[in-house]
Amino acid sequence: MGKLQSKQKRNISRYRIDGLAGHSSSTQSVQQYSPAHNDAVTSLTSLTSEQCVSGGKDKTVVIYNWKSGVVQQKFLGHERDVTKVTCIFQSNRIFSASRDKTALMWDVKSKAGPLQEFTGHELGVTGLAVSPGGFQLCTGSRDNSLRTWDVQTGICLQKSSISRNLVTHICWIPTESLVIQTSEDKMIRIWDVRELQVTHTFPMKQYIQTHCDTSPDGRYCITCSNGFGGEGCEATLWDLRQAKLKVCEYKGHLQSTAACIFLPSGTSSF
Repeated sequence: MGKLQSKQKRNISRYRIDGLAGHSSSTQSVQQYSPAHNDAVTSLTSLTSEQCVSGGKDKTVVIYNWKSGVVQQKFLGHERDVTKVTCIFQSNRIFSASRDKTALMWDVKSKAGPLQEFTGHELGVTGLAVSPGGFQLCTGSRDNSLRTWDVQTGICLQKSSISRNLVTHICWIPTESLVIQTSEDKMIRIWDVRELQVTHTFPMKQYIQTHCDTSPDGRYCITCSNGFGGEGCEATLWDLRQAKLKVCEYKGHLQSTAACIFLPSGTSSF
């Protein structure tokens, strides 16, 4: 028993923030409900203060009331796993991407199927972001390309490819015509969607970058990486105002960090 307690203490000591002091945490119980999907959940985003949208390996997109634990709507249309979901908060439209090489747009008030289909990628779509105004969509794929789309017509506006750029995630910088993109080539890139050109690349990380998010004020970016045995597995905070300076790293996960987000208030991240 003594050995087990010592091991637990050593593991807890691994959870730390490099570059910041004065960090405190609290433990709260987590409410669990019945499953929303028949297979693994692959992506999650907020629709309202009480609703979230999820995508799963069961090929479905679900609107779920997390307060009551009730599935409120389920969308069927993808032929393979849903990889990403996104939306504009408190809007009527949600977007989904899939390994079937497509992205779809849905109306939360309609049961008539997708409003729009975005086709053109040669491999599964693994990155998805909608502009703050809701007029453009940006997708990324394992085919090494990013594409921008007109939401209303479904027309591909621009396409750009970079060798070995297997896209893992895309997020739109608020109030800007810029998106941040992570990749399996360990790079983090900022793209100007007006010309769909890379405007900045962050210092290369040691491990594959799996996810990214921007703070509500557009000043910071957080990315995370895969890894094993506590090596890699970190989240990194970047200052977008100061030459994309690395602020700190959050370490402690023992396996790959699959996602990272900013909480709605200020620049807090989770």
